Amino acid sequence: QAQLVESGGGLVQAGGSLRLSCRGPRMILSTFSGTAKDWYRQAPGKQRELVASMTTHGITTYADSVKDRFIISKDNNKRTMYLQMNMMKPEDTASYYCNFPGPNIWGQGIQVTVSS
Repeated sequence: QAQLVESGGGLVQAGGSLRLSCRGPRMILSTFSGTAKDWYRQAPGKQRELVASMTTHGITTYADSVKDRFIISKDNNKRTMYLQMNMMKPEDTASYYCNFPGPNIWGQGIQVTVSS
């Protein structure tokens, strides 16, 4: 079983919203809660880019391209992190990946497509 399992991707119209989830079903609570967390995305023909980050203390940062539209959050009891994406744009179309940089583990990636 994968260490990080993503869900919630799909097709949405411009201006709409999606919420991605990244679950670590095999993680113990201390590992999940004590690890920094990132969301990346990669569009066809482009490099993978860091979209949102959360430190172990819960401090969040965002790429300029998604600031004020995307929100990273977590639920330790559910071993799940989220990426709420609002006011979506066609340029948000990409495969999205969750990552725990400390242990360097990745989700399987999930496709998000925003139609104009």
